[in-house]
Order: sequence, then structure tokens, then C-alpha cells
Amino acid sequence: MHHAGRGRVQRQEGPMIGPDRFARFTAEAAVPEQVPDYVCAVAGSKPRLFESCVGYVSEESMVLVGYPLHDPRDEGAMADAVEKALKTPGLGRLTVIGPARPPQTLASVLERRDEYFALTLPPSPSPKLRNLLRRAGRELTLDRGRALLDDHMALAQRYLDGRTLEAGTRHIFRQMGNYVEASAGALVVSARRSDGKLAAFAIGEFGSLSTAFFMFCFRDPALAPPGSADLTLSGLLEEAHERGQTRMNLGLGISDSIRFFKCKWGGTPFLPYVEVSWEPGSLSVFSKVRGMLRRKRS
Repeated sequence: MHHAGRGRVQRQEGPMIGPDRFARFTAEAAVPEQVPDYVCAVAGSKPRLFESCVGYVSEESMVLVGYPLHDPRDEGAMADAVEKALKTPGLGRLTVIGPARPPQTLASVLERRDEYFALTLPPSPSPKLRNLLRRAGRELTLDRGRALLDDHMALAQRYLDGRTLEAGTRHIFRQMGNYVEASAGALVVSARRSDGKLAAFAIGEFGSLSTAFFMFCFRDPALAPPGSADLTLSGLLEEAHERGQTRMNLGLGISDSIRFFKCKWGGTPFLPYVEVSWEPGSLSVFSKVRGMLRRKRS
């Protein structure tokens, strides 16, 4: 999520999302950003409805999740939602994530592309993966909980300390506790050694009726045997299957190693991810200049 700059949006074109629509977006979510409890907890933003898409407003900035609820691949409905979002008074920056690049953006606006990976439930681990899970299970015990404890947060902090990450990513990781507390669908699966020490943990989101979400995963290299992260994911997958969900959204590819982990489980790309961010006011200025040039040529 993008940090807001100076100034505030004084009023919104998109209506506030009430509890009923709030619940509907969560229940029908195909991507984690459609779960308002998650985004509002980690970003401190307010959800708004723009046609069939949800947007999150934070001061003068907005993140529009351009995956329409009725069909996350409907590019036309995404464009309609972007058009409505652009009419928000005082909007300083608009970030859109969706299945394609919105037609309202100029070619000069940079984009980030990735893919969401998904796994059909129940999974069918390969013999090699099943063996890895058995070995990890001999040393670790899984437990499920509804809160992040001090050792969970300490493990996440050690992960942050050892890596160079974007400020926004660090902020999200530090707000995990708020998210787990705010979302009734969040669940923590922990893998502990016989002495009780935390070797790994994963967080899943289960508020959607058909799709579960693999949200976060951390392991302690000093304590975790091979397969620890896989074991925590297996706990989330078991939970999803018990709840009757038919798909686990494993998240974005991000890097070769993360894609390998997801593909190892049988995850496959199922939804494009395109992210663009721009200042709408600057685009309108460019549009005016282009219009003036066209008039001079005619």
C-alpha cells in the first residue's frame, strides 16, 4: 500500500462500504486485497465502493482493487471502476491493481506485472513433498491459533532485520498482529519444536466462501528443519479443506524462489496482476496539452 501524502480527500464519490457489503466482499474475494479487514488493518485506510470494485482511501491517496467482484478478469468493469474513482475530489494519487493495465493511464506510467498462483483443494503433494512433510513432522508439532504471540513477532522482526525490503512491505509485516486481531477469518498455524520453541509459522485468511488465502509465512533458519514452511502451509490447506473451500490463493510469484515453492505444491498462475500508480491531476494536464497541440495542427 502507498503512504498518503499531504492534504485530505474532503468527500468521496464512492459510497462507504457498510457491514453487509463489507461481508460480501470478504465472502466472494478472489484476491486478498478484496478482504477489507486485511487492508484496513495493515494500511489504516477506509474502504469505498467503486462500481463492482473496492477502493481504499487514505488521505489524498487511493488504492483501487480492480478485480470486479462478479468476475476478477472483467477488464471493462475494471475500467468503469477506475473512471468512477478518478472523479473523487481531491484525489492526489491513484494506484490500481487489476487483471490488465487500465485504459486511463498514459504509456509513460510505469507498471509492475506478476501473477497470483492458486492451488486446487484438496492438494495432491508429490511423493518427494510428502516425504519432506513426514520428516519435518517428526521434529515439529503444528498448532492453530487466533493470535500472534511475542515469539511470532520476534521471528518476523528477525526476518525484517536480515533483509532489504521496501518501506511499504516492512509496514505490512509490522501490522500483521493488527490484521489477525481484526479479521475473524485469520488463522495462525505454528510449527514448534519439542521444547516449545517456534520454528516457523504461517497466516491464512479463511473469510471467503470458496477461496482461502496464504497470507504470510516465516521460518527460523536456526531452528527450522527442512520442510518447516511446507508443514505450516499444509496446516492451512487442511483447514481450508475442512471448511469446504476449493482453492487456495497462494499469492504473487514475487521471485524465482517463491514461485518455486508455490509450484512445488502444484500451484499454477490463475490471475494476472498489473499495478500502476499515477497522479490523476498530472494526466489531465498532459491531456490538455495534447488537445491544444491537436487544435494547433488542425
